Amino acid sequence: MARKFRVLGALALAGSLAFSALPANAQVEGSGWRTWSPGFSTQQRGCGSVSGLTFTLNCSTASGDQRAERRYDTYSSGTHQFEGSFRITSMGGTRISLKQTFGGDGPFFLLAVERGGRLYSVEGGATIASGATVGTTVRVNTVNQVGSTHRTYINGSLKNTVSAPSHDYYDKFGAYRTGSGAGPITVVWSGIKFWQK
Repeated sequence: MARKFRVLGALALAGSLAFSALPANAQVEGSGWRTWSPGFSTQQRGCGSVSGLTFTLNCSTASGDQRAERRYDTYSSGTHQFEGSFRITSMGGTRISLKQTFGGDGPFFLLAVERGGRLYSVEGGATIASGATVGTTVRVNTVNQVGSTHRTYINGSLKNTVSAPSHDYYDKFGAYRTGSGAGPITVVWSGIKFWQK
């Protein structure tokens, strides 16, 4: 009996090792991706605070730099995919940026939320999706092909495509007051993953 359990244990270990050697498959845009583990720094300014993957703006101030974010390492070539899910646990404010891609000298693509659950692009105001209400989990994927296009997926569906000139880029997520926004808000992120090719 003991030998049987040892054999089963060895088979299970071999199976898990074989599985871990498989190429990384991202949630969107097929295969060929390799996992990437960029470093990050935490940014807390104004009334922003970060605790693990919980990001809070705890004031209703409609001016100044109010942010609670993670800022990831810069890249300048290739195709990079970010994936993460957010759930707003409380929101008394509106027009808060949740996910950003910076490029060149400033913000390139900012995904923000209004009270009521509309997700929109801060640059131009185009609606990206609806339904990002308090308590609802929303998955975000951004695929940035440097020198070509930046694509945004919500819950696995392509929602936005913009040109992505050759620049240095980096990803941020959390909670950031836009120029026309104000808190308070608390948002919890989960399932953060990065790939490249």
